[in-house]
Formats: sequence, structure tokens, C-alpha cells
Amino acid sequence: MTLRLGLPKGSLQQSTFRMFERAGYLISVSGRSYYPEVDDPEIEPVLMRPQEIPRYVAAGALDAGLTGRDWIMETEADVVEVCDLAYSKATIRPARWVLAVAEDSPIRSPADLRGKRIATEVVNVTRKYLAQRQVQAAVEFSWGATEVKVPELVDAIVELTETGASLVANKLRILDTVLETTTKLIASKQAWADPLRRGKVETLSILLQGALLGEEKVGLKMNVARANLEAILALLPALRQPTVAPLTNSDWVALETVLDERAARELIPELRKAGAEGIVEYPLNKVIP
Repeated sequence: MTLRLGLPKGSLQQSTFRMFERAGYLISVSGRSYYPEVDDPEIEPVLMRPQEIPRYVAAGALDAGLTGRDWIMETEADVVEVCDLAYSKATIRPARWVLAVAEDSPIRSPADLRGKRIATEVVNVTRKYLAQRQVQAAVEFSWGATEVKVPELVDAIVELTETGASLVANKLRILDTVLETTTKLIASKQAWADPLRRGKVETLSILLQGALLGEEKVGLKMNVARANLEAILALLPALRQPTVAPLTNSDWVALETVLDERAARELIPELRKAGAEGIVEYPLNKVIP
């Protein structure tokens, strides 16, 4: 059994490879090849534009793939959405397709776009957005450099952004969010009906989600006097409960837990004040809930 897997080429490629590495898969690609190598003989990866992956998965040319929710909706691909993988090239936050106009534009709401012209790569998504608001406007496909088309060529754009910095730099103002999108692991209906291929896809889902969760978490280990244990436990969050193990000195225990990385910087000084000693923070490759 070989799973033919579509991976996104372009801006998401390196962050995708890093995620797979954290999940335990080593992927490498040489030069301009579209066929990476992976240290799993049951996976046959191919690089292609994420816009195309849903169509090829739906047609069964690929068994599975990573693509955006936006491209699934844009292509109206009939695929199995296995899981969300909330990562991007810059952040782990969902990216957004936003409706934007020039800073000094008189357009203040989507309703003001009646009879106007909009440029975007997600034509179908934009038309559905406008139809839901009963706004009739001309929506045209943009081949790129969409941000520079306002206001000389079009009245508004629908563009993908992660931070909004590029829109601000181009003197654009966001009117509304059209769609939030994250990367999804998808499978063809044929592969999902095959127990072997489905099992492989489900394994990928578990490990990739675990890798992403591991990016947000850290482990903490510390030694705690039994007299201070209740106070320390009251401070600690955990996926379930912290692990407490006896030490050679019966008056002390070793304590270990997993928590959000952001919380650790606030928590460590409080743990120290409450009597914890030998505190060690360490990174995690994967966290499987």
C-alpha cells in the first residue's frame, strides 16, 4: 500500500516540512523536483499548488493532501475533511480572506459595493459572500499583485492576509472578513473507503495534530517538598493531572506537567516562590491528547 499525498508547494512548503519533521517524518526535496523523498515507504508525496490539491484528491488522482479550507470551498471539491491543521507560513493563527478598499475610499460597508468591481483569486467564495448579503457586483479573477489594483483598476479586493501588515503598507482598509481559513488534511472518498489507506491517513492526522499541539506546549519538571505540594498543585494547569513521583528523600516528590508555553513564563516565578526547586522547562515535539 502506498498513499499518494499532495503537499503544498510555495509559501507553505517549508512550514509543512517542519511540521512533518516534528511529527516524525523526514521530508527532503532536491532542486526544483516536485517529488520529495520521505523516510516512510508507504507515503508517496508530490508537491503542487494548494489551489489544485482539492480537485486532484476529489478525482482520486491523489489519496490525500494538505490544502486550505478556502480552496476546498473555492473548487467545491467533494472530499473528506479529516482534520484541521492550524498553521501557516508566518503564524499558527488562521489566515483570513478580507474585503479591502483604498484608505480614502467612500465605500464603508459591503452594501456600498453594489455595481462596483472586485478583484480576487477566490471568485466563487467572493460571489457567495456577496449573494448572502444581496449585493450585486462584478467579481473578476486576479492573477496576482491584487493589492496594487485598488483604486485605479478595481473598487475593492478580496485578499488573503495573516497579519494585515501588507494591506496597511499598500494603504488599504479592511471592510470585512470574507472567510477564515486553515490548512486541512483531506482524503479522497475512495481512499477513505479503503481500510489500509484510511488507517494511514488517520495516523498522519494524529501525528500532525500532535506536532502542532506540541509547538504550543512545554513540559515542566520540578522537585517539591511534600509540605508545599498542595500549594504547587493549585498553581499548575495540566492536560489531566500533574505526575507526582516519590524521591529518595521521602519528604520530597518530583512533579511533571504539560502546559501552554506562554503560561510558563508567568508561572515559573510563582512556582519558585511557592517552594518548587530544580525547575526545568523543556520543548515538546508532539502532544497526543
